Amino acid sequence: MSELANKSMETLELPRVLELLAQLAVTEEGKERCRNLHPMTDLDEVRRAQQETSAAVKLMVLRGSPSFSDIRPVAASLQRADMGGSLNTKELLSIAAVLRAARAAGDYGAGEEKSPISHLFHALTPNKFLEETITGSILGEDEIADSASSELASIRRQMRAAEAKIRDILQKLISSNQSKYLQEAIITIRSDRYVVPVKSEHKNAIPGLVHDVSASGSTFFIEPMGVVKANNELRELLAKEKKEIARILAQMSADCAAHKEDILEDYRLLVWLDEIFARAKLSVKLNCSQPALSKTHMHLHGARHPLLDQKTAVANDLELGERFDTLVVTGPNTGGKTVTLKTMGLITLMAQCGLHVPVKSDSTVRVYDHVLADIGDEQSIAQSLSTFSSHMVNIVGILNEADSDTLILFDELGAGTDPVEGAALAAAIIESARAMGAQVAATTHYAELKVYAMTTEGVENASCEFDVETLAPTYRLVMGIPGKSNAFAISRRLGLPEAIIEKAAARLDAENVRFEDVLTRLDQQRQEMEKERAEARRLKLEMEQSASKAREYRDQLEKERAKVVEKAQAEARAIIQEARDASDLAIAELKAIKKKQDKLDWQQVNDSRAQSRRLLNEAERNIGGQTPERQVPPPTRPAVAGDTVELISMGTQATVLSVSKEGVLQLQAGILKITAKQDEVRVVEGETRQQKETRRIMARAEHTIRAAAVPSQIDLRGMMSDEAVAVLEGFLDTAMLGKLETVTIIHGKGTGAVRKAVRTYLKRSRYVKSFRPGQYGEGEDGVTVAELK
Repeated sequence: MSELANKSMETLELPRVLELLAQLAVTEEGKERCRNLHPMTDLDEVRRAQQETSAAVKLMVLRGSPSFSDIRPVAASLQRADMGGSLNTKELLSIAAVLRAARAAGDYGAGEEKSPISHLFHALTPNKFLEETITGSILGEDEIADSASSELASIRRQMRAAEAKIRDILQKLISSNQSKYLQEAIITIRSDRYVVPVKSEHKNAIPGLVHDVSASGSTFFIEPMGVVKANNELRELLAKEKKEIARILAQMSADCAAHKEDILEDYRLLVWLDEIFARAKLSVKLNCSQPALSKTHMHLHGARHPLLDQKTAVANDLELGERFDTLVVTGPNTGGKTVTLKTMGLITLMAQCGLHVPVKSDSTVRVYDHVLADIGDEQSIAQSLSTFSSHMVNIVGILNEADSDTLILFDELGAGTDPVEGAALAAAIIESARAMGAQVAATTHYAELKVYAMTTEGVENASCEFDVETLAPTYRLVMGIPGKSNAFAISRRLGLPEAIIEKAAARLDAENVRFEDVLTRLDQQRQEMEKERAEARRLKLEMEQSASKAREYRDQLEKERAKVVEKAQAEARAIIQEARDASDLAIAELKAIKKKQDKLDWQQVNDSRAQSRRLLNEAERNIGGQTPERQVPPPTRPAVAGDTVELISMGTQATVLSVSKEGVLQLQAGILKITAKQDEVRVVEGETRQQKETRRIMARAEHTIRAAAVPSQIDLRGMMSDEAVAVLEGFLDTAMLGKLETVTIIHGKGTGAVRKAVRTYLKRSRYVKSFRPGQYGEGEDGVTVAELK
């Protein structure tokens, strides 16, 4: 890419956009890839990059962003391991982090339908065995797990026994009558050997080796002769431990070297995916869209400059290459002409870098071979360049490089010199660029260029709107109409005396005055038409809103009416239910009386009860409205003598005494005998298979809900040992009731007292199947993970 093209990209502020993109990447190499993006010129390559970004946006919406954290460069480490070197714990953990990220990314992309980035996920080759070997053996950058090898576990077991032996000997010394010679009754370590602090005046009272003296000289740290041999054994074990750890690291380094190519390829793919998802994040952040691509024209709808505040930036429609190949933008200073040029150029460059752009989704971007811009004032005292000269140097370079696949952006073309000569040069430069087949967008204040655009086929005028009343630009671009500089109006509003303005106006020739008057009338008519159109849209929207509110009000009234009717019906049904309950109570009292004296005519009682129920049912029907019906069970087989049936209307169970030829059933319900038809009853069977399955599903759902309500971890930090054990006991009871399989106990590192108490309790707990310290990333030795029975 030429120096002029790179300069144009800086002028159009593409590096600032790429820096925003880099901030959204996670890995350092991914950030660097973002900063080094360059516009592509092949249409298919640009389309592929755009589709990659769209696929990543879709995945982010469905699944969120994949994790690329903790990924660091591993090439140098793998190269050293491949040459036979031994990696340290930090390097091995970095390799494990790459393998873990590759596995997580593979899971993230698993099952994804074929897309422009699905092959990247499928190309990942995670190595779970090597990952778990490293993370299971290395608990932290300075800690190797006992389980890293059986030899290391044996050595550390012997070390703990040797330490316990030494402490026992020293504890006896501290507890004996020799304790009076000690500065403090403690056991400490100097030069990796266990010692006791002895008062300087009694240094000869305890025979042993002096390893250190306090700064004041009042304390001698002496290794008693009784522990010298044990300390020597411990030092030997420490040397063995160091040697075994070196062997373990060397073995894991060799394992990494054996999979060097796969790990490097995983790292490369993860960095690539990091860059793609950074593009997707930028698309979401700036509310961008994937544009259509073309080799002939651009048509941007709702284009916004990506570096402006997207909530306040004014969106404009821009086009070039379809109806015309040159756009001349006019209007007052600070009106937005330069921003319009930069928006066209920057959106084109972003799209060719594979980035989505801040336009509507129906926009089209042309893919150019060159985007060349001459924007801004580049005066140079050192090079003796004026404003005009610096612009002309750029223009000469642009015309030398331009061809039919070039977008040229000229800001204030022909400015900085005599207006007549400048306008003539500007028109000639535009004609020369058009003759090469280039597409041109230029800003100017020259009236001659406005006339040139109005009278030349393939050249279009556009203007940046300016509100003279408020002296504020609206930043709206109006296609097809040239703009006014509004110098007189702005000067008048800013307080320039009217006499000076009149003298200036008198110096304008008649043709210029007429031309400016025509522009003024055109602009006034356009603004009036737009105001009328906006008012018509407002009135239409108000009518639609009024109609919508009327519909909502009518629906609300209907709902309120239905609620009132339903409430009245419910109250009436409640009254009838109370009456029915009172009737049943009276019948029950009659039954009680019957037991005491068998003088009542029960057939008459039954008839009275039936009559009462008929009256109640009739009253309920008279209420109106929908009576809440209970679920009608499905029909069953015809009832036979001896079956238990349920009266559908009453919900009462009865026994079938007999069935007549007409199909009428004689039923026994308690002490009453009732007749009913087959369709008025249903046979009550045992529990069906479907009911059993329903009960089983409900039990399983109950267990799931209960387990979800139980926390899977507890924090005991800050507690005393006894308090922590009591809280832990209650937590394990709850976890067992919730049927959890594993729980995490957070006790911190500290002095180790709470950790020791927790693990001692777990050893004898009837709930615990096994337990282990936390691994790297889980909290290491500050947590304990227990598996429940």
